[in-house]
Amino acid sequence: MNFKIVEECAKKIKNMEIRGASRIARSVAETLRDFAKTIDSDFDKNMKIASEILMNTRPTAVSLFNAINYVMMYRGRDDLEKKKDAIRRAEEFIKWVDTAKQKIGEIGAKRIKDGYVILTHCNSSAALSIIKTAYKQGKDIEVIATESRPRYQGYLTVKELDKEGIPTTLIVDSAVRYFINEVDCVIVGADTITVNGALINKIGTSQIALCAKEARVPFMVAAETYKFSPKTLFGELVVIEERDAIEVAPEEILNLKNVKVRNPAFDVTPRDYIDLIVTEIGAIPPEMAYIVIRERLGYDLSYEELKISAKHFD
Repeated sequence: MNFKIVEECAKKIKNMEIRGASRIARSVAETLRDFAKTIDSDFDKNMKIASEILMNTRPTAVSLFNAINYVMMYRGRDDLEKKKDAIRRAEEFIKWVDTAKQKIGEIGAKRIKDGYVILTHCNSSAALSIIKTAYKQGKDIEVIATESRPRYQGYLTVKELDKEGIPTTLIVDSAVRYFINEVDCVIVGADTITVNGALINKIGTSQIALCAKEARVPFMVAAETYKFSPKTLFGELVVIEERDAIEVAPEEILNLKNVKVRNPAFDVTPRDYIDLIVTEIGAIPPEMAYIVIRERLGYDLSYEELKISAKHFD
């Protein structure tokens, strides 16, 4: 067996070489699939070790948990059957990731009108799918993209949009309120959707939602259903990851005796600020998050059953 495959994926997720919830989920499913193919004995034990290595990389990204949990629900009477089923489930999940983004683009584009100016934050493949689809449909649109500090994911966004020929303006994060009255709608992605419909996403999202609410600009979330959190169904809180302060400030600032630098990667946007969540199964209000978790993700379980399913990932 080859744990190097797993360790390399985990390293890339930790250092954000692989970033974005959908990209993380796909990479994890691919890695578990490829690792499963190398196992010759003790299939359950080795898959458990691999899943734990991957799960300990990004605690906020529920897509990571759902990807691992989906693959790890394999069945079989012996190691060979278990291997085949795990590989099958991993490939099913990969297909889910690939098709969901396209469907979200098709559904969300119906909400975009000709002449719209769209504000987006960070680098969400689902949000960009809506924008690109609307543009390919011939709609005359423009995009305002935030830099999305401190990792500057907005640079990736403007490069993608430039390739498509979509007119785009790059702004600093703190300029959102200055430009919000020029915006017709906001479209952002999601790292996690909780059972009550709240959004956990790139830091700065909640401030954008607040500006949009004040200006009466529709705020849409593009989120695959595997980004909905089953753990929140039973009251668990989403862990907000804090990253290294070196991403935010240089050494000369970090070395100051009386200064502390904090770097949360995500924040929470209340459901009251969200007009719509566009998923691959349709455009829904945030209040429907509970139904997605129970019916779409199949977590129609007791709390004890969920703990059994998730115990290796806590």
